[in-house]
This record gives sequence, C-alpha cells and structure tokens, in this order.
Amino acid sequence: MDKNLAEWHIDHLTSVADYVGNVGLRTLLSTTGGSSHLTEQNMRDEPSNPVTAKSYNSLETNKTIVLDFIDKAVNQGNIEAASMHFGERYIQHNPNIADGADGFKAYLQQLKQSFPLVRGEVKRIFAEGDFVIVHMHAKREPEEEGLAIVDIFRLNESKLVEHWEVRQPIADSKLHANSMI
Repeated sequence: MDKNLAEWHIDHLTSVADYVGNVGLRTLLSTTGGSSHLTEQNMRDEPSNPVTAKSYNSLETNKTIVLDFIDKAVNQGNIEAASMHFGERYIQHNPNIADGADGFKAYLQQLKQSFPLVRGEVKRIFAEGDFVIVHMHAKREPEEEGLAIVDIFRLNESKLVEHWEVRQPIADSKLHANSMI
C-alpha cells in the first residue's frame, strides 16, 4: 500500500472512530502503531495479539450470555434459568421494571401470565466493551405485528448488571417501504 494513501486511511478512520465513539476501531488503529507500521499483518481479519484475541472472545462471550438470557427469559419463560445471568446488583432503566433480579422476575412473571405466547426474535446483536446491544422483534401474541425493541445490556465479569430498553410498535410507513425490523 502506498505510504501516503495508508496515512490518509489511518487519519480518516481515526476521525470516523472519534466521531462515532468507536473504541474498538480506535484501539485497532492505535495497535498498528500509526501509518508508519501499517502492514498486511496488522490488517488481517483475525486478532494479531493476545489482548485483541481476549477482547474479541469477551465480546463473543457477552453476546452469547445475552442471547441465552433472552431465550430462557422471554421465549422459554424459564425465569430461574435466566436468573443465573444476573450480577449481584442489576440496575434497570425501564420505568416499568424494578431494579434487581427480583424486579425482573416479577415483570417477566406478569408478562408471561398476561401473554403466555410472548416471543422475541433477535435480528441483530452488537458488542462493544462491556455493552451488548440487541435489536429484537417481539410479539406478545402470534398474530400481532409486534414491537421493535432495542435492548442495551451492560455486563461485568460475564454477568448482566444494567439494562436500558426502547420499544416501538411496528408500523408501516407512508414515506418508504423499509421495515422497522
């Protein structure tokens, strides 16, 4: 790769990473040692050092934990099995759910009692640092359009310790043909 072009790419990607707050991309760029050390070795798809490999495995582990939690809690209705994923302290930002594992258990029991067929299908999942973000299509009843939900989980030592959620009923747009899911 031409050195001037490589320097431009590094500068441009660093600016983009700073703009969007992408810690992972900034970390990758800083581990290449800047443009003077940009090589094919540093641009491989697989991690090139133990710190990066460990970080990647942690992200994949965090995503697996969140997917298992959603499946057990929402789809199987197995509150006790899902509870194994809670940390000692679980902070809830949904105004309809109390803090702590007991708050979530009470909410899920009420939800399953009112809507025994509730299901959530994860469409997208992202991990960055201690956070896992899930874009989900949830249906309380099979025949309804359902909800588009974005859940944000924070994990600490492979345990769920904090949760944010935004949800919106799925609706057709008169402005475009794009799906909310």
